[in-house]
Amino acid sequence: MDQLKNLADDRLINGCIYCGGLAETRDHVPSRILLEPPYPENLPVVDCCGECNQGFSKDEEYVVCLIESVLAGSAKPDGIKRSGVARALRRSPALQARINAARKEVDGRIEFAVETDRMKNVMLKLARGHAAFELSQPCRRAPDHFWCGPLGSMSKEVRESFGAAHVQEMFGEAGSRGLQRMLVTQLVVRSQSGEESQMGFLLNDWVDVQDKYYRYLAIGDMGSLVIRIVIAEYLACEVAWRTNE
Repeated sequence: MDQLKNLADDRLINGCIYCGGLAETRDHVPSRILLEPPYPENLPVVDCCGECNQGFSKDEEYVVCLIESVLAGSAKPDGIKRSGVARALRRSPALQARINAARKEVDGRIEFAVETDRMKNVMLKLARGHAAFELSQPCRRAPDHFWCGPLGSMSKEVRESFGAAHVQEMFGEAGSRGLQRMLVTQLVVRSQSGEESQMGFLLNDWVDVQDKYYRYLAIGDMGSLVIRIVIAEYLACEVAWRTNE
């Protein structure tokens, strides 16, 4: 993916983007465990403290192992397609047993009970990272909206709306990566009398970090900040903060 230089005011974000502490190191957003080697060049990175850099790893491992277990129908490593995830499950029999214990069959369908706190911890971490990297906005407080679930649980109309590019109504932070990524698009409009006119608008599209494994959309518009994430083309998430308060 393209690694754009951040031209926004560097005073907007100080310290760890997760907790506000001393920025001792840098963190990939998304973490490599969510991707497949060979990893994309120029992965997004954000400043963080050492404790936060290490503090999400167990929950991230749980989330990626859960997703692959759901796709395979079991946490048995031999049935997992991603070799790195299969190795992680072999290294941690306790995690494998924990995920398998959450598996049940309902009306002929296989379902897994989700440890929601761990899932939310990871998805909020990712959303905060994308908000900082793309929009130069710190989002350390609790979000005003949070939803996470399978893409397949959405209706066709909701899924199309969720996956569509965003038509920007207001300019975001000057120089931010998100603003630099926007495309200027023109639409030809024809009136009832047959007269044609051109309408220009800014289009904010998804960032594909790695095909089939991770993509996100960062929206800062009309007093709100919205981050949408799709992992393994299975798990979707939307997190939002009001910014005009």
